[in-house]
Amino acid sequence: MSHPDDVARPAAASPATAPAWPEFGLTPAQRRIAVLGHTYEYPGMDGARGEIWCYTDRLSYTPGDVVAFHVSATAPRYRMEIARDGAALQVVHVEDGLPARHHDTPDQCSVTGCGWPVAHRLTIPAGWRSGAYRVTLTADGADGRPILCHHLFIVTAGGGAHLPGRVLQVAATGSWTAYNTWGGSNHYQGITGPARNQYAPRVSLDRPFCRGFVVLPDDAPRVPVDVEVPPAMPPRYPHMEWAYATGHSKKYASAGWASYDRHFFQWAEAAGYAVDLASQHDLEFNPAILSRYDCVVFSGHDEYWTAGMRDAVDAYVEAGGRVARFAGNFMWQTRLEDQGRTQVCYKYRARAEDPLRGTALVTTSWEAAEIGRPGALTFGLNATRGLYVGWGGCAPRGVRGFPVYRPEHWAFAGTGLYYGDLLGAASHVFGYEVDGLDYVIRNGLPEPSGAEMVPDGLQILALGLSSLIEESADIAADDQFLSDADARFAAEILTGATDRPAVDRIKRGAGMIVHFRRGAGEVFHAGSCEWVAGLLRRDPMVERVTANVLDHHLSRG
Repeated sequence: MSHPDDVARPAAASPATAPAWPEFGLTPAQRRIAVLGHTYEYPGMDGARGEIWCYTDRLSYTPGDVVAFHVSATAPRYRMEIARDGAALQVVHVEDGLPARHHDTPDQCSVTGCGWPVAHRLTIPAGWRSGAYRVTLTADGADGRPILCHHLFIVTAGGGAHLPGRVLQVAATGSWTAYNTWGGSNHYQGITGPARNQYAPRVSLDRPFCRGFVVLPDDAPRVPVDVEVPPAMPPRYPHMEWAYATGHSKKYASAGWASYDRHFFQWAEAAGYAVDLASQHDLEFNPAILSRYDCVVFSGHDEYWTAGMRDAVDAYVEAGGRVARFAGNFMWQTRLEDQGRTQVCYKYRARAEDPLRGTALVTTSWEAAEIGRPGALTFGLNATRGLYVGWGGCAPRGVRGFPVYRPEHWAFAGTGLYYGDLLGAASHVFGYEVDGLDYVIRNGLPEPSGAEMVPDGLQILALGLSSLIEESADIAADDQFLSDADARFAAEILTGATDRPAVDRIKRGAGMIVHFRRGAGEVFHAGSCEWVAGLLRRDPMVERVTANVLDHHLSRG
């Protein structure tokens, strides 16, 4: 790559067509680094003023369990505050004057873990309700100003009895792990390999969360672009520009509690639902947790799953469980190793490098022939038939809500929606990654084409267009973030070829809302990462559909 100062700058839009892009004080060269560069958090990044970082030994606990905090700090003492992050932020625990030390951290800590010793232990009190618990550590910096960090752990409901009338939300901790940039490597970019420029197929949970995963300001941009993009303008990526300008992780808007799971949990609790929280890792190591609930919810960007997690959901639905998935990008099979502290996903390199290549446990797309388990068999939709919309050069001027085809369905009751209406356009619920199917239109209604395995009786309720590739005859590829790698990979998985005709056959995707019954249970899936934006922005139609689904599932209608 050429030096950023040598990058040619695109011509500015004329005043008559210049959009109201949010600006964060970056030069064009800095904006390019923000989008195409690899930035990450690492020990010592804050310089002489000092630092404090933290992680815990597990993602989730039940009352009575002991949380082990691993802390590295340049200050000798720190303050710990723990708050339950529900409909209201409730401080539940404070300790002052806790001792700290600074610890050396391995260069490849993203892969191997930080290896810091336990600095503090806390027993979860019996009275702590299920939910997400935000940890804030504060200490004095060398310049007299405070240094701080944020972490988060989950408390699940204790006991083993059935909990009628309660909803279980499962946080997308597989995606949190995959996107975490702390230490330099994740499943997207990295400092591994001979040239220190490869993503890591193995990533550790024994490291802090990157900045923006736990706490964000209200004005942090979401991924979908909310401005009107004028003709022939190179794409802009405000969320990455904001992250670069403010010192947050580049991946804050792609995963984490603060951008996604939090918004559903807060909305549901504020709306009067009794909602508990668990991690995806609980599905792997304690799948019986699902059977305690009549309704299980997945929300936001929920991309990475193990076979065991899917087994748990499939068994739950077959036995009569109800799933509400308001989430997008069901894409990758993973494996957990080291008692769940290492996540493995070789992704694009799986067929060449994964030690389990050629078997059903290879860590690649669910649609791969060797796995033989398309994602649609669990949730009705596949990421490989959906993917990008509303950001960059992927349908940047497209619909921002779901076009409705079957308004008579019970999920739309009380909305007043008609055939052809858009659901959630004002709040931009359609994006940035969506899930779909290959489909045909008959008599004005979409239905599965029959080209892939889907559950019997599946109905497509809403459908909008997406793309697997940023592609324009007017915009240079060098001015875009996404290459054609995803399209070529999906073409290989779905057709066995990566040439241009194969890419052309699969590059056009769709995002859908579907409903189906399986066994004694049923699944409703609104296949979009951004459904939670409709709850965050209090879109009345999105709120009504969400409530309809939860009420239907809880009443076992």
